[in-house]
Amino acid sequence: MAAASAGALVDTAVLGRHATAALAAFAVTMAVYSPAAAAVAGAMRGVMPFVATHRENPDALLPMIRDAKWLGLGVGLTGAGAVAAVPLVGRVGGVPDPTLAQLGVFPFLLAASLVVTSLGSASTSALVGLGRGKDVMRAGLAGTGAAVVLSLLLVGGVGDFAGLGLPGAALAMLTSAFVSASWAHLALRGSPQLGGGSLAFGRPRPREVLRLAAVGIPLAATVLIKFAVLGVLAFAAARGGTESAASHSIAISLVNLMFTAAVAVGQATIPLLAEPVRAAATGRIRRVLVSGVLVALCAVVVPAAVLLALRDPVVSVYTQDAGLHRRVVALLPLVLLVVAADAAQAVFGFGLISLRRTTSSLGVFAVAYGALIVTTLVITARGGGLGALWTALTCANLVLLAGQAFFFHRHSARTAAYEG
Repeated sequence: MAAASAGALVDTAVLGRHATAALAAFAVTMAVYSPAAAAVAGAMRGVMPFVATHRENPDALLPMIRDAKWLGLGVGLTGAGAVAAVPLVGRVGGVPDPTLAQLGVFPFLLAASLVVTSLGSASTSALVGLGRGKDVMRAGLAGTGAAVVLSLLLVGGVGDFAGLGLPGAALAMLTSAFVSASWAHLALRGSPQLGGGSLAFGRPRPREVLRLAAVGIPLAATVLIKFAVLGVLAFAAARGGTESAASHSIAISLVNLMFTAAVAVGQATIPLLAEPVRAAATGRIRRVLVSGVLVALCAVVVPAAVLLALRDPVVSVYTQDAGLHRRVVALLPLVLLVVAADAAQAVFGFGLISLRRTTSSLGVFAVAYGALIVTTLVITARGGGLGALWTALTCANLVLLAGQAFFFHRHSARTAAYEG
């Protein structure tokens, strides 16, 4: 996950050096692609507990993975439709014509990339459910490596080759998705838990696909709520001026970097929870989850401590503006509170995934982030600053933590052995 984030930075940097207009078109498309890809990944996480429950039973596991492929195809095509509509969305949203003229085939290639990514997510979710995290890492590293090399070659060019600009970035992303998805598929096919069975799509089983979707789709909706509300927060920060918008952008990038570790830890708890959930062992379920929370907090606290100790050189990587530097440093305590609360609530959220109670997470997000939108509008109307916005975000994440923990405690007490 960290490698993929770094690979995305390479795309942005190379395009920025190639042409500002191309970077603007890239940003417009990514504004739709990023939440669509995140929603697809959220939907496919719902596959993990089903795979983990049946990882010792190839006869049940193989049909389930085929159902996951069908679900991946469905959500991938839905997201791809949104990405392909970027030119229309941009025109309606008032994006300048010169920027829209730069798009060309870029949105359509990214739409294809999203379908491939979604099918790859079906394989990687199955691998996580089987406890094969190293295979997921190798697939991700292979895809990221392809993206970095091809971005440097196809966007900026080499030697007499001037580069393709934005279409080159799209081809790099599509190839990267194909490499990662193919690697994950081959690793899954070679998994001993499958007993050498075929992973071909086969005939769809609508009822079983919907059963997976009932867990995964609320997760996709949760992700979209988070993206939408954080977008509102970014606009509110921008109303405070250039320095406010830039400070907010830097702070969000720091949060995302540290939050990645919490998501990885949360996913790793799912195969560990499978047996206690199957046995309806409430005490063991809670012990595993609490261990996951502690590991996630350690994974956040260590880089947070480094960030505090080296705050001046770290922030200097983002900006040389003295005023902006001071604002970001002053915001760091709130940034760390936000990411710590977010990390803990995320692991409780993965606990609810293991219990297949994802609608509870959706409800908690709707309440906490709905209140955050109202608070943001009030702060903006009264001329509140960036500190007030981040205090509101901290409070929202603490509410999320309390809500996720409450529902996990409640559902883990009521869990019964899963037969299917």
